[in-house]
Amino acid sequence: MEPSSKFIFKYKQSYFPQNLITPEYLDSLEDFEIRDSDVFLITFPKSGTIWTQNILSLILHEGHRNGTEHVDLLDRVPWLEYNIRKMDYVNRPSPRYFSSHLPYYLVPKGLKNGKGKIIYVARNPKDVLVSYFHFSKVSLHTEDVEDFEIILNNFLAGKVVGDFWLDHVEGWSAQRDHLNILFLMYEEMKKDLRGCVIKICNFLGKRLTEEEIDDVVDKASFSKMSEDRRANYTTAPSDILDFSKGRFLRKGTIGDWKNTMTVAQSERFDSVFKERMEKLPFKFCWDIKDEL
Repeated sequence: MEPSSKFIFKYKQSYFPQNLITPEYLDSLEDFEIRDSDVFLITFPKSGTIWTQNILSLILHEGHRNGTEHVDLLDRVPWLEYNIRKMDYVNRPSPRYFSSHLPYYLVPKGLKNGKGKIIYVARNPKDVLVSYFHFSKVSLHTEDVEDFEIILNNFLAGKVVGDFWLDHVEGWSAQRDHLNILFLMYEEMKKDLRGCVIKICNFLGKRLTEEEIDDVVDKASFSKMSEDRRANYTTAPSDILDFSKGRFLRKGTIGDWKNTMTVAQSERFDSVFKERMEKLPFKFCWDIKDEL
């Protein structure tokens, strides 16, 4: 079953949600001027983007940590390709922080030429798929399909926003020697959040005290984020997310795919993914125990 054209459209071999973005705006991004101080958080959808947005915000904004600022993530780390609040990105003061789901071949030329810094977060694609399935019920710009098998088929065919997971990850990992890029695993972040916060700080050249790092780790916990309106996306426009149908931050766990996928579905998934997964330049923590 093809994804409904009512919800997504194709642009240069990549799928995007209708009504949130136009081909003309995507065209304009090629020449979007990148500054050396820019920081981009790049992910395939449902790979811990909001969590990492919040971690970045907590590292960079002391006011977010001490509760004196009431600016949410859509303004702190806005989406490059989805300028939901019509912000003036060009005149935004440095350092600018952006989130993006774009594949490598669609990002601005300046980013390809080595300007700015990139943090790429990858997650077990089975958990990505299950998270995408549940997210489709909350998002008003994603087709709500009750049959998981249909979502699975579209995901394996790359006919979802973000396209084919392996293409996205391989496209960015191939640039690891050419760009200023830090690769993180969602599972690694769950296992050792403090260690990953320190990695991000070192990558960004941001010095925090031990107490400040502890505070970031505490406020970036799933329970704290779920209650923080600056971090849980409940301030997003009501024509984008319908919270009566579920939560944006649902579980944030590892291995939830086992509660949804049948053995046959898992085996079919593996038959598509396994060979190319093994050739990726980093190892996935498939069966890491979720201790948080």
